[in-house]
Amino acid sequence: MNEFFQNVSKESLLYLGIALSLLIALYWLTSFLLRRLGKNPKYLLPSGSFRKLAPALVLVFLSFILRMNALRDLLNLEDYGLWFRKASTLLFIFSMTWLIISILKIAKAIILQNYDVGEADNLKARKVYTQFTILERIVIFIVVVLAIGLALMSFKEIREVGISIFASAGVAGIIIGFSAQKFIGTILAGIQIAIAQPIKLDDVVIVEGEWGRIEEITLTYVVVQIWDKRRLIVPTPYFIDKPFQNWTKTSAEILGTVFLYVDYRVPFDELRKELTRVLQNTEHWDGEVNVLQVTDSKPSHVEIRALMSAKDSPTAWELRVHVREKLIEFLQKNYPNSIAKTRVLLQKTDANDTT
Repeated sequence: MNEFFQNVSKESLLYLGIALSLLIALYWLTSFLLRRLGKNPKYLLPSGSFRKLAPALVLVFLSFILRMNALRDLLNLEDYGLWFRKASTLLFIFSMTWLIISILKIAKAIILQNYDVGEADNLKARKVYTQFTILERIVIFIVVVLAIGLALMSFKEIREVGISIFASAGVAGIIIGFSAQKFIGTILAGIQIAIAQPIKLDDVVIVEGEWGRIEEITLTYVVVQIWDKRRLIVPTPYFIDKPFQNWTKTSAEILGTVFLYVDYRVPFDELRKELTRVLQNTEHWDGEVNVLQVTDSKPSHVEIRALMSAKDSPTAWELRVHVREKLIEFLQKNYPNSIAKTRVLLQKTDANDTT
């Protein structure tokens, strides 16, 4: 041990000790500030925020120590300075990428904790969730690509190859551009969905004739959960290039319709009273719209439309099937002759008629 300290420069020990002290002080200060902010209601941080940042911070500090000449002098590895610097650079790039992604996830959690998608009126919450979910993936994708690029460019050989490729990119670049055109268009469609928001998470949509909810939105595809629990995977450009129905674009409220085909002798006023009674006795109706109208007439029947409102599309579906059933029961019990039927006129012919 004595021989070791005799061979080591006192300046190296001093510099390394100062560096370690500073890094420990910075680490402690960061920990102290984050924990204090976590207790302040104005700057409430999600639980475990510092634990998520700590590993990346330690690696950042370690990358600085690896670059110090004092460490190589202390370990008697002066001839491996190039390797230490390369390791320090790669470790710094990796740890900073990890740190940025962790900070991004914490920032997202802080913002989204103020919005509850489970509320009845969750339009704003779904907008924010959709934007931050897609933008988070975009930023992570960009950060990772840049980190890989910086890591590769830190090697002189790869940097020279890269420069030569860029210098002679001409025709190859055009070919690659055409090949990647669809992929780039898909990525841009994902970004456009995040900004323009033609769809949001939990939106009720009709896509390719299927009714369902938007379950997941990524940069390249959208998952639609269909009413029977199937999953419809749709490329993101579909929602930019093709028309589709979005029942909750601006509001979750929706109108429901029930069509009845009845005989001309149906009492319209009594049917209106029954519709009002049915709506007032169900929790599915929101109390806004209650209309019964004759919308068409045919030789064999009259078309009646009952129009009602509900807070969202699933509730509207339950309301429609309930109203349809109750109105049919009402006609069966009280006005059975009002149910649509086909009339046939039979004429008795004269037996002596030979024509």
